[in-house]
Amino acid sequence: MFIITEKPLSVSESVELANKTTPLHLENAVLQKADACYQYIQKITKNPDTLMYGINTGFGALANTAISAQELQQLQINLLRSHACGLGDTVPVPIVRLMLLFKIKALLQGYSGVNPKTIQQLVYLWNHNLIPVVYTQGSLGASGDLAPLAHLSLPLIKEGEVWYKGHITPTEQIPNLTPIDLGPKEGLALINGTQFITAYGAYCIYKAYQLWDWANAIASLSLDAFDGRVEPFDERIQNIRPHQGQKNAAQAIRTWLQGSQWIQQPKKHVQDPYSFRCIPQVHGATYTAITHAEEIFTTEINAVSDNPNVFYQDSVVLSGGNFHAQALALPLDYLSMAMAELANISERRTYLMLSGQRGLPVFLTPSAGLHSGLMIPQYVAAGIVSEIKMMCMPNSVDSIPSSNGQEDHVSMGANGAVKLYRILHNVEKVLAIELFNATQAISFRTEGNTSPALQKLLSAYREQVSPVTKDRFLHQDLLQSVQFIQHHKPSEFLIG
Repeated sequence: MFIITEKPLSVSESVELANKTTPLHLENAVLQKADACYQYIQKITKNPDTLMYGINTGFGALANTAISAQELQQLQINLLRSHACGLGDTVPVPIVRLMLLFKIKALLQGYSGVNPKTIQQLVYLWNHNLIPVVYTQGSLGASGDLAPLAHLSLPLIKEGEVWYKGHITPTEQIPNLTPIDLGPKEGLALINGTQFITAYGAYCIYKAYQLWDWANAIASLSLDAFDGRVEPFDERIQNIRPHQGQKNAAQAIRTWLQGSQWIQQPKKHVQDPYSFRCIPQVHGATYTAITHAEEIFTTEINAVSDNPNVFYQDSVVLSGGNFHAQALALPLDYLSMAMAELANISERRTYLMLSGQRGLPVFLTPSAGLHSGLMIPQYVAAGIVSEIKMMCMPNSVDSIPSSNGQEDHVSMGANGAVKLYRILHNVEKVLAIELFNATQAISFRTEGNTSPALQKLLSAYREQVSPVTKDRFLHQDLLQSVQFIQHHKPSEFLIG
């Protein structure tokens, strides 16, 4: 059981919770805070003469349209129904679970005016693995992630769809699920917020760290296979340009290569190409981007991003713009470009290992001509890298006005978040191809050994993918290489 308290949630903690089926429980203190805010909303809605946006008015451009007290509940129900019009692919279940977690956390802050029973119903969905079906298209990244969050919230009134026993099922068919009665502002509080973008961002940051670790491990294997030089990773070089990401990348490479006989042997060449020599600088810059994004998203996970905000202690309801996701859209674009560079430099290392240099046969086959060897997997990597680059146009510089001009500047952060997810899975494929090539290249080094850590990695990989001695159906090899990265952590192979 995981107890949600006032303590901030971290990115890693959140993603690991979403990947498990650990039940959630809410601490009494946070429930009491949410209830105090809810009671204040109940009090002020008894005065029909005071118009408060989204509580007793319409929404967006209809903000000046008053709603009678008798219609307040219907107003909130209509809001969920009308806004649940997303299209596109279904959002992966772990990311929807993150959406639930972050919405629960936000509502418990006590600035949204939501009934604690409503929050408990979100917990019920989580604990009973009734995961709402949400779609990737529909949010502009401002005024909240409206369409995705409406799909997330419909099951509270026993409408919409959920994942039930592995299948998409109409919520009305779910047994033992009782619909709740929405109070004033509750529908708006449920759909107004950045939880769709934040969930994608947190998931992607977590995966980005994993891929960064893999990029260093695989690059180390490639460096040894290519008979590269170790001097560019010397600590003294990093210390006179002390970017932390660069220092961390160089340290990672030194750790992976510790004990390698090959990296220490005399070299005929004076320098390596940039894709090897500049690994600390390129991988390091990506690390800096990941850590920056993590800082921004950690703040957002523990923030209030709906509107209006209820400050019951001060007896005031303030309408603002905390739903605007520009703060998230910018680092998402930055991280997309940073992760693209991991793939970009990886493909260049793959290319060099096929070039017939440093004692390696061209295309890593002993009989080039009759056999094409690993020629075409490099084409695949190049094609994927090109696709990644085309996806790196920043979404955050785009804006299309909506709601009759009331919402006239938006972040498009939702598109950036979904795009980053796709980019990361493409980066994973490119790294898997480099791993496939590096293990093949290293099989031609017959004198001496690589490091104990890389030997351990290579041994585990060889249980899944055998060396290529003659041309064969490589599609399955590449799939197994991707799966190897997905099912293992590099730390499993580090010695000591």
